Amino acid sequence: MKTHLLILSLSLFLSCFAQEGKTPYPEFLKHVIAQRDSFKSDYVKANSLGKDSILNQARIYLTKTLSEDIFPYWYGTKWDFNGTTRTPQKGKIACGYFITNILSDIGLKIPRTKWAQSPSEVFIKKLAFGNLNRFSNKPISEIKDFLKKKGEGLYVVGLDYHVGFVLVTKEKIRFIHADYYEPDIGVVSEEIDSFSPINDSSYRVFGKLMEKQMIINWIQGISFN
Repeated sequence: MKTHLLILSLSLFLSCFAQEGKTPYPEFLKHVIAQRDSFKSDYVKANSLGKDSILNQARIYLTKTLSEDIFPYWYGTKWDFNGTTRTPQKGKIACGYFITNILSDIGLKIPRTKWAQSPSEVFIKKLAFGNLNRFSNKPISEIKDFLKKKGEGLYVVGLDYHVGFVLVTKEKIRFIHADYYEPDIGVVSEEIDSFSPINDSSYRVFGKLMEKQMIINWIQGISFN
């Protein structure tokens, strides 16, 4: 427990140090929206094969931007059950708002507040267009095996009392969330089998992000109902 806290504190220090000199968050988001608009311009003019290629490019771009740029802005933002901050490193953030704020920030038309205050499975189902995988009372080793087989990418996972992102790459599986176990550390990226809610939860429901319809909705500004 103490070792875990030390590692998280060190990660927080390095994250805060890395924030210096970065493009301010609102300015970075403008670049993301500009790229989305560029994808849209190309998409509407392309034939069917061209559209598929653009969707794939957009999927790669969005996954990379979230995992390598957007999430790090938020690392170290403190957790609070009623936290709703829209600004990384300022104020506090609840786990649901961490998810919906980020998705809204990158240009997805979602009911941000409504979803943040709903049971996580409600909006995971919407984001994954009904393609969910549920697990009850399964060891974390079985969850890891499932995710490796399911494939690389970004997921949202709902737990007994929590929600977060899961990033699957060839090298590792990370759980990115606003951590109520360590509220003063808050938003963190950690191994999926570390001391965390995803490891301890009895119920887990996964929805994979960036599937075709989600990318279409993002590019064309289609609202999620």
